[in-house]
Amino acid sequence: MDKIIGNYRWRILVLIFFATTINYIDRQVIGMLKPYIAEELGWTESGYGYIVTAFQVAYAIGLLLAGRILDKIGTKTGYTIAILVWSFAGMAHAAARSVFSFGIARFFLGLGESANFPAAVKSVAEWFPKKERALATGLFNSGSSIGAITAPIIVTSITMVYGWQWAFLITGASGFVWVIFWRVFYKIPQNHIKLSKTEYLYIHSDQEYVNDKPMLWRDIIRYKQTLAICLTRFVTDWVWWFFLFWGPAFLNKTFGINLKEIVLPLIIIYSVAGVGGIAMGWLSSFFIKSGKSIDYSRKTSILICAIIVLPIIAAPKIDNLWIVTGLISLAAAAHQGWASNIFTVVSDIFPKKAVATVVGLSGFAGAIGGALAASLVGLVLEVTDSYFLILSVAGFSYLIAWMILKFMIPKIEPIEREME
Repeated sequence: MDKIIGNYRWRILVLIFFATTINYIDRQVIGMLKPYIAEELGWTESGYGYIVTAFQVAYAIGLLLAGRILDKIGTKTGYTIAILVWSFAGMAHAAARSVFSFGIARFFLGLGESANFPAAVKSVAEWFPKKERALATGLFNSGSSIGAITAPIIVTSITMVYGWQWAFLITGASGFVWVIFWRVFYKIPQNHIKLSKTEYLYIHSDQEYVNDKPMLWRDIIRYKQTLAICLTRFVTDWVWWFFLFWGPAFLNKTFGINLKEIVLPLIIIYSVAGVGGIAMGWLSSFFIKSGKSIDYSRKTSILICAIIVLPIIAAPKIDNLWIVTGLISLAAAAHQGWASNIFTVVSDIFPKKAVATVVGLSGFAGAIGGALAASLVGLVLEVTDSYFLILSVAGFSYLIAWMILKFMIPKIEPIEREME
């Protein structure tokens, strides 16, 4: 029976992985099609920047609310509502014809998609002990890379045959299928009738909270750990958004490659990114199993990721497509490894019933950074017609964020230890 339940935990992880995959397919469609929709509808760089900003603002608002709502109504119901909202919004893009109408569709897409990571991290915290969480988080988070890998193939195939509107309709509809499986299969450990005491104790084997009651907003925001995590995401999240929303346009502009030719570079970039997320999650878990502290394991893995991003600064000065693809691949892999560990740090520090709230709050900070960056990126590109300044800032962002984490959280440990 314990083996059955153990397998069940990993099946839940597979469902979360596919939700994250769908999430990223839906959000990346517009980045893939941007050069072609822009030409057809007459978008400017700044106009596209405002469309991206609409998504980011909604994503920020949603994250501020989604975590709290998930901690109240639970992951089963919360995840269901979220994916229904973003699926309908994804399909609505097909009817848009102006910057304003695309902005409205992106706003509701961002509002729904904002709940994905708070719900996913909360589900992992519910079903996995700490020593397995970084790897589990890396595995489900690799769905973002798989989504980014499959999006070029799916979007290109649909667009070439049926037109760009159908790319939004078909990808958006995939979320409805996922909801059926989620509603049928997901249960929290306390409600799983086949869960044995042995397995329950294993899941909670390293739980260090005696009282795991919900935390109020005022309790959460007063901790410097909360501020530190929020600042690291504010400084770094925009870089990943840049890869998603401007990456195809950057390759198209720099090397003149078309929709078909861009597929292979994007597949390489996001395949490497997926491996990076899993590898850095595994590395962190490996350190812990080798006897290193959680603090050492998370911070060392995060520092390695920050160093790996640095070469992206050279990308605008290189005229070889495959070298540039390699540099972007490394940066994307480092970001995913970074994300796997940052998400896990939240569950290392906060009680399970506060995890979604803190992930949502930190995601809000990251989305605000992304919203500001989206508008600035559009304006910088219009003024300079160059990606050099943008990628230079991106290259150093993760080292800055690591220093914030290092000095504001001297030791990664449960917050209740400070109260004892």
